[in-house]
Amino acid sequence: MEASTPLTAETLVYAYASGMFPMAEETGEIFWYSPDPRAIIPIQSYKPAKSLKPIINQKRFEIRVDTCFEQVMRNCALPRPTEDETWISEELIAAYTELHRMGLAHSVEAWQEDKLVGGLYGVSLGAVFFGESMFSFVSNSSKVAFHYLIQILREQNYQLLDSQFMNDNVLRYGAINIPRSAYIKRLAKALKSTCDFQKPTI
Repeated sequence: MEASTPLTAETLVYAYASGMFPMAEETGEIFWYSPDPRAIIPIQSYKPAKSLKPIINQKRFEIRVDTCFEQVMRNCALPRPTEDETWISEELIAAYTELHRMGLAHSVEAWQEDKLVGGLYGVSLGAVFFGESMFSFVSNSSKVAFHYLIQILREQNYQLLDSQFMNDNVLRYGAINIPRSAYIKRLAKALKSTCDFQKPTI
């Protein structure tokens, strides 16, 4: 799609189903991407790091789902220590929040002492979850949120977890690169199924 394509919830649905996703430049202009290779995280082979297991077992964080989606996005949009800019613009926040109201975008949130301290968000279509971004104000909070995301995807029989580009962050969760052609085939197959995104029973 062209950079000038209007950004709406409907446009996002079409884009994700076609293997594309948007990112905003510093100017606010939206560009669409479909990288080759494509990074995915195998759902069934994920294992939490040994150092994370005690934190999960001690229940240091309360995990909530979809209680403050927009705030999760805004926290993800904050500049990182190593980065001066963000790819999450106000236009993106508005469009994804509308997608959330439609039941197609979700947040997994880590809370501590009734404060939102970490989390992630993404888009759910068919049996695919498209991971978008995560944030962490307290050490390990986003890692625990991701662990619970995996539990949701496993319980509901999701077939594909898209992580878009390979980087050190997704690599720690077991991300692998596959050719775009292989990704499109897996995407088309997974979109034929239906999954219900909800808090895991564990």
